[in-house]
Amino acid sequence: MDRIVEKKRFNKKTILIIVGTIAFVALVAYGYTLSLNKVYKAEADKITLSKVQYGDFEDVVLLNASVVPLTSVIVSSSEGGTVAQIYTENGATVVAGTPLLKIANPNALSNYTASETSITEQINQLRKLRLDLEQNQRIMSQDMMDIENSLRTSTRKYKIDSALFSKKVITKEEFNTSSQDYEYYQGRKTLLKQAVKQENQSRIMQLQQIEQSISRMNESLQTIRQNIENMTIKAPVSGRLSSYDPVIGKSYSANEMLGKIDVLQGYKLQAGVDEYYINRVKEGQTAQCEFNGKTYSLTVRKVIPEVTAGQFQVELVFEGKSPDELRRGLSMQVKLTLSDNSKSLLLSQGQFFQSTGGSWVFVVANGKATKRNVKIGRKNYLYYEVLEGLQKDEEVITSSYDQFNQYDIIEITK
Repeated sequence: MDRIVEKKRFNKKTILIIVGTIAFVALVAYGYTLSLNKVYKAEADKITLSKVQYGDFEDVVLLNASVVPLTSVIVSSSEGGTVAQIYTENGATVVAGTPLLKIANPNALSNYTASETSITEQINQLRKLRLDLEQNQRIMSQDMMDIENSLRTSTRKYKIDSALFSKKVITKEEFNTSSQDYEYYQGRKTLLKQAVKQENQSRIMQLQQIEQSISRMNESLQTIRQNIENMTIKAPVSGRLSSYDPVIGKSYSANEMLGKIDVLQGYKLQAGVDEYYINRVKEGQTAQCEFNGKTYSLTVRKVIPEVTAGQFQVELVFEGKSPDELRRGLSMQVKLTLSDNSKSLLLSQGQFFQSTGGSWVFVVANGKATKRNVKIGRKNYLYYEVLEGLQKDEEVITSSYDQFNQYDIIEITK
């Protein structure tokens, strides 16, 4: 009779498949582990190591500043044109009103001359109208004098004739004639008096309008003549002429800068500051600089927040009198204080920051450097302030990470 054969749980083929699968998974896991920990070998003399220190963090920034005049006035022309004559050279010391150059603009000059002629004619017409009004006033005054004289004569005759008529010396017809003349001149005087009153009111108003119009036209004439005069550019203030390089025939637009006049009343410093500090530099902060062996104190007077080429500008003024030997264009190093000193962990500045933004660093231990997340605070011209992630005396690679930025472990070889 048949016998039931018990089936083996694992045959040889199944065992081989399981072993192969385990080996493949182990190989993949090992490869993945290796990919997560990519190793780069770096020569010790090609990297820079810095030790984390604990000490006073000096919250300052070094600036390369240029000496500029405390006050500069821009020289420009209100009218565009070409340079016709040059009277003064760049660098000359000038006083207010000194002629610098002459601008030629035939079209503008022709328009000004035509406008001047037209305005002059209008002023003459208004003056003639004013004379006519005054003449008319004199005529009416003369008429009033004539009527008053006639009224006095008729009044006197009327009174005499009234007395004579009452005594029957003259006829009624003669009395009526003198009476009519008296009433006529009374009426004429009343009418003329009203006319004179109305004429005076109208004349006063017209004369006011004429005077206002003439005044405005004279102002326009003055402006035109001033514009013609302004074609000769003059120094607006006293000082030293700079940034001034006109050439005969060179064309300038209206209000285009022709040069500057540096008012000789002292100097200030102007410096570019890295945009990293844009929220930390404020007006009123103090700074120091050295010049000819002496230390001078300065104050931030103005912060210009517009960022150009990664920098914004600040202006610093000397506390007290500026050094006498200063000259425009000199370069000076300025130490700008942002806040008081404080105790902190310090890490030397290096090019690593450009690669990591200060979010992580390579920390060295036993000849190997591994990535570690850190938190960097303030920086000065020497150090970064370490807030988290590092301990005193730990070593960090502070040179550039460009060659091994994508690696997890750096093996440092001799």
